[in-house]
Order: sequence, then C-alpha cells, then structure tokens
Amino acid sequence: MHELLAINYIDINVSIALQVILLGFIGGILSGFIGSGGAFFMTPGMMNLGVDGVAAVASNIAHKFGKAMVGAKKHAAAGNVDQKLAAYMLATALAGVQVAVWINAFLFKGGGDSGEGHGAPKGAGANLYISLVFATILSVVAISMLRDIIKSSKNGEDGAGPSMKIANFLAKLNIPPVINFPVSDTKVSLWVLLIVGVATGYLAGTIGVGGFIGVPCMIYVFGVPTAVATGTELYLALFMGGFGAISYALQGFVDLRMTMLLYVGSLIGVHLGVYGVKVVNEKYIRMVTCLIILLCVVSRIVAIPIYLRQLGFIDMNPAWDIYFNSASKFFLFASGITGALVILMKVIQAYRHRRKIQQTLLVVREPGLQQAETAEAA
Repeated sequence: MHELLAINYIDINVSIALQVILLGFIGGILSGFIGSGGAFFMTPGMMNLGVDGVAAVASNIAHKFGKAMVGAKKHAAAGNVDQKLAAYMLATALAGVQVAVWINAFLFKGGGDSGEGHGAPKGAGANLYISLVFATILSVVAISMLRDIIKSSKNGEDGAGPSMKIANFLAKLNIPPVINFPVSDTKVSLWVLLIVGVATGYLAGTIGVGGFIGVPCMIYVFGVPTAVATGTELYLALFMGGFGAISYALQGFVDLRMTMLLYVGSLIGVHLGVYGVKVVNEKYIRMVTCLIILLCVVSRIVAIPIYLRQLGFIDMNPAWDIYFNSASKFFLFASGITGALVILMKVIQAYRHRRKIQQTLLVVREPGLQQAETAEAA
C-alpha cells in the first residue's frame, strides 16, 4: 500500500462536523452563484479546522465532482452551458490537475516530521505553498474585478457588463486556428483556450479553485456572458473534479468523511445559488464576488506565519498559533456568511416580488373569468 496512506486524518466531533456542513452550505451557495465551486471558501475553512492543506484540497475536489454535477445540470436547463467550449479547455485542464497533484504530494512528503493539529509539521511545506498560491492568484483576480467595477461606476455605467478590452484585443490578433462557439457567441484562438485550460486545471488541483481563473478568463478574455461562463465552468469542473479525486485518492489524501459532510450542506446551497444568478444583477454578482475573495485572501495571509514558524523560517512563540488561526477563521467565516446572507436576501426579495406579481395577475384575471361565466350562462 502507498506510503502516503498513513496520513493521519483529524478526529471529527459534533462541533467540527457541524462546521464542515456549514462550510459546505455556504460553499454550495457561492458555487451556484459565481461558478467557482466554492472551494476558495471550503479549502481554507477545513485547514482552519486542523485538516492538512493537501487533504483539504483532495477532499474538496472529490466533493466538487458531485456538486458540479448538480450545478451544471441546473445551468444546462437554463441554457447556460457551452459544452463545446468546455471540451476544448478540458484537453489541457486534466494535465494541469495532474501536475498540481504531483507538486502537492511532493511538498507534503518533504514538509517535516509527522505531527498532529492545525498545520501539522509533516504537511507544513504543502500548507505554505497552497496558502501562497491561494493568496497570490485570488488577490490578482479580485483586484482586477474590483478595478473594473469601480471604473464602470465612475463612467456612469452602473448597468454595464464586464470590460471586453482583452477579448476585443485578442479578437483583433486573430491567432489561428480560431474556434467559433455559437452558445457563447464568441470566437477564441485554440492556443488561448489551451493555455487557460492548463491554468484552470493547475489551480483546481493545487487549491481546489479552478473557477477563479476559468470564469474570469471566459468573461474577460473570451468574451463569454457571465451566466454562460458560470455554467460552463461548473460543467468543466465535473470532469476535473472526477479526475482530480481519483489522482489524489491514489495518493491517499481523500478524506471521505469530510467529503460526505460537505455534501450535506452544499447540495442544498447550490440550488439557492443557481436561482440567485437568474434574479441578481450581473454587476452585483461581481461586487459580492470581490468582497468574498478579498476577505478569504486576508484569512489565508493571516495563517501563513504559522507555517513559516513550523518550517523554521521565522522565530515565533508556538503559543501564538491559536491566535493566528482564530483570526484566520474569523475572516473566512465573515466573508462566507456575509456573502451567503447577501445572496439569500436577494433571492428572498426576488421570490417575494414574483409572488406579488402572480397574486396581482390572479386578482385581475378573476373578474374577467366571472364576466365570461355570466355571459355564457345568459
């Protein structure tokens, strides 16, 4: 049996189980709403609970498969999935996932001696690597989106969609071969598709967050509508999740207990998120996304000193670990709960508005029916 199968999973009590379910519920809402898979919230959340970073990523990818299946089906029913686009990206995305699995497994084995608790020394190297990649990539994505939103607001384009500058520039270059995607109503160079596919797969395998490269690239680079980008990313995540889960399972990193607990919450939350996409303004979706990502980035940055100390890069009192971990956990749950509540409020408002319209139509229709019945009787 593979040597990594000796990895020690954390003990799960009622408190931890409920927190993992909550992580899954919030992650499910965010997944359906912005097409990211929600792992940008769930992976660091599990690490805050004491799960080694590699096991958190692996368990999330296994969970991503089933949740992506539900989310993709919902979006497909709404016509928001471009299967042709997903197929082209998938060719290199799987290679990116495999590279990420190799790197994480290597760093885990070289991270020090075995231990227990949050950021155990054995996985400290992988924990630091995952946190740094997480903070760097998501900061770039969030800041870019935030600048675009602020610029649109200053120009009085509150209802405007995302910037198409990059997509228009690449369209002018016309690097052959150029593929046409009727569902997305766009044309993209094959080489650009393959590069984005590798990046999406690599990040999905490294931190479980391929959607935060895949979705922005589809929107800003390919020129795909936001709703279609969200649905297509979930469809792509279905295959990346399955492949990544198998790859990590062969290394012994998938904790099925965590995966099942995440499912309990996420399969409910994803339905609410998908409904939210239909009723919430596109610009509002991007604003909520930026807020959540930035707070999640802060959460990971706060936890980094713990791993630096464990690897001997800084001299810090080990007793401080609990304070850094608590602060990291606070920022994470603040971002997720705030984002989920905002989305739920918008969903409830939209539902009430629709019910009000239906009741109004019934009131108007009933007198007409009574007159018709009177005339028929006469």
